[in-house]
Amino acid sequence: MTTETPSTTIAVTRHFDALSERVFDAWLTPEIAGKWLFATPGGKMQSVEIDPRVGGGFTIIERRGDEDVAHYGRYLELDRPRRLTFDFGDEIVEKATIVTVEIALVDAGCELTLTHEGVYLEFADRTKDGWTTLLAGLAQVLSETA
Repeated sequence: MTTETPSTTIAVTRHFDALSERVFDAWLTPEIAGKWLFATPGGKMQSVEIDPRVGGGFTIIERRGDEDVAHYGRYLELDRPRRLTFDFGDEIVEKATIVTVEIALVDAGCELTLTHEGVYLEFADRTKDGWTTLLAGLAQVLSETA
């Protein structure tokens, strides 16, 4: 008998004072993504490989202390500048989860809603906090490169 680890879906929304195209492209441009995507304070980005097409994928490796932490995924949907979906994995989870990023135009910039499906319940708060922090990093990077 197999038992499934209980999982949930988390969502994070953030406003950006930037065009939706800039926000979308920041997910797929290695030079920009390497500054914020899966970056942590004190970590040192080792490599950022992105193949930005449906069926393509990404591998992002950051050195944290004495170890390299890898995040990887495969793009399932790319609809510039409105939506991207990818499966997502790292060394912690046993199976890939699904992340969807939806970007909507608003009066002053755009609003991004990130939905992460299949998050293990034990990691739900940590995952939501992590995405919230990463999106704040994206906002900072976009403001620096405006």
